[in-house]
Parts: sequence; structure tokens; C-alpha cells
Amino acid sequence: EDEPDHDPDDDRDARGETHDHRVGNETDHRAEAQQPDDQLLFEISSDDAAQLNFGDCDISGTAYYPSYLNILNGVIEEFWNWIGYPWHVIIWKERWGTPTVHLTCNFSKPSFFGDRLTFRLSVTKVGRSSVTIEHTVHCGDELRWSGHQVLAASWLDKHTSMAWPDDVRAKLLSFLS
Repeated sequence: EDEPDHDPDDDRDARGETHDHRVGNETDHRAEAQQPDDQLLFEISSDDAAQLNFGDCDISGTAYYPSYLNILNGVIEEFWNWIGYPWHVIIWKERWGTPTVHLTCNFSKPSFFGDRLTFRLSVTKVGRSSVTIEHTVHCGDELRWSGHQVLAASWLDKHTSMAWPDDVRAKLLSFLS
């Protein structure tokens, strides 16, 4: 089935700048793979790092943790796009998803309105129907927070876990060092 034509205006951000985030686009440097020995798999780089906006912060200008988690969810969505399984395809066409079943966060230092954060992610374990991801979030070289997250493959219509499709599991396993 053919995809509808892509309208570049759909990629304009709040500043009117365009970004092309389609999988396999070599000009998109937001998401970069690292060498296996780095233990770092995926990074939203500082060029387009997540800026903490006014709505992401409390009245004192300090990052509000639910906003952190919303941004983190966007990073996870970008990761799935980057590895070739965009959510709009797996959710709407294939009817499976990757809900978070476990999440812990350690907040080291506060972040503030206007800070530009870099999110780094590593796959550390792949199970039959789950994947474990470690996150670190930095402002410049300073660690602001870290997280440990487990996602599970799940049938959306049955609300039950499922084994990873063979190609997805192979892709996830390829990120283990």
C-alpha cells in the first residue's frame, strides 16, 4: 500500500525550521549511532537537543519531571524510527506497540528553562518480549539525570505481551556489545 506524499511543511518546528526525520535519511544528524565499544547506541545530539521550554518547567524555571518523561517518550519514538520500526506503522498497521512496563529515574542535578539537553540511550538486555534500555541525560558535559526502562512488545487489540517479531529481535540483539 502506498504511503501518502510527504509534505515538507509537516516537518516545520515552532521556529519554522524544517527537519526531515524519516528513517534512513543521512542528513538527519539528530540521531546518531555510536561504536559498539562506547556502550552508547543512540543519541539525540546537541545540534537539536531537547530544549526545556517554559511549559516544561515549574514557576521557578526548574524542569518539571513529568515533562522530562514526555521528552523521554519522544526520544524512544525517535529510536524506533531510527531502527526502522516507526510507531505509526507498528501501531496503526501491524497493531503492536512497546509500552513501558518498568521505569526508574535518578535526578542528579536540576535543569532549567532554556537548557539544551542531550539524551543518550543504550540497549542493555533483550528478552523474548522485552528490551531494557539505559538512559543518560546531559546538559553539555554535566549529567542531569539517568533512567532504567523496560519496554515490552504487546498486542494492542488483545492487551497481552507477544514475542518480538524475528526481524525486530535480531535488530535489538545487534545493539548488544
